[in-house]
Amino acid sequence: MSSETDAQIERAREVMARISGGRLDDAPRRPRRPGTAGRRLKRIAAADAAILLAAVVYGAAVAPLGILGVALVVLLVFAATLALAVWPQERAPRVEALRVADVKVLPAQTGRWLDAQRPLLPAPAVRIADQIANRLDILSPQLVGVASDGPEAAELRKLVGEQLPALVGDYARVPAPLRTQARNGRTPDAELTEGLRLIEQEIGDLSGRLAAGDLDQLQTRGRFLELKYRDGTEGR
Repeated sequence: MSSETDAQIERAREVMARISGGRLDDAPRRPRRPGTAGRRLKRIAAADAAILLAAVVYGAAVAPLGILGVALVVLLVFAATLALAVWPQERAPRVEALRVADVKVLPAQTGRWLDAQRPLLPAPAVRIADQIANRLDILSPQLVGVASDGPEAAELRKLVGEQLPALVGDYARVPAPLRTQARNGRTPDAELTEGLRLIEQEIGDLSGRLAAGDLDQLQTRGRFLELKYRDGTEGR
């Protein structure tokens, strides 16, 4: 019985391997960053939850809802869901806006712009674009104390306000049938993916440099506490 069960498990693994393109490794996959549809679903869930919470509070604190009240709540939930589902999508910022945007809102605007470019990008480039967006999400709170006219702001604006749109724009002008044909040993798809990878790495380096001061301060404070309290305790 045990050997038969093992054989069935092995056959199931083979089927799953064929379905997933042979990827049955145990390494965790990077979660995809939610795009416009994901944000829309979050807004719908938040609105529906707010309506239901208000109904519960009213029923508990003011008066029971009754059949008509429950029907009204259901109608409000349906109306809110429908309205948010068909509401016009938030338009992606123009490239010109990225070049002059305040550094504190630049990561969010660049993320929206990247979301709008997803249908244009090949699959490997989409994965790198998601990583860029994740890098920008991490970088965004680090920019609170960065001066808009400082060197870090200029570097970020140059990177994601000029280089990134220029790279994607150059790729978009290549006719679709030629994007998978090698030229000088590399296809346009590969050129785009590699360029996006370099931009992702540069954003990561910038984030690391901005965090260096905080890390140094944290380490210094930790050493101070050790000297003041641990050594003092041991000396008692």
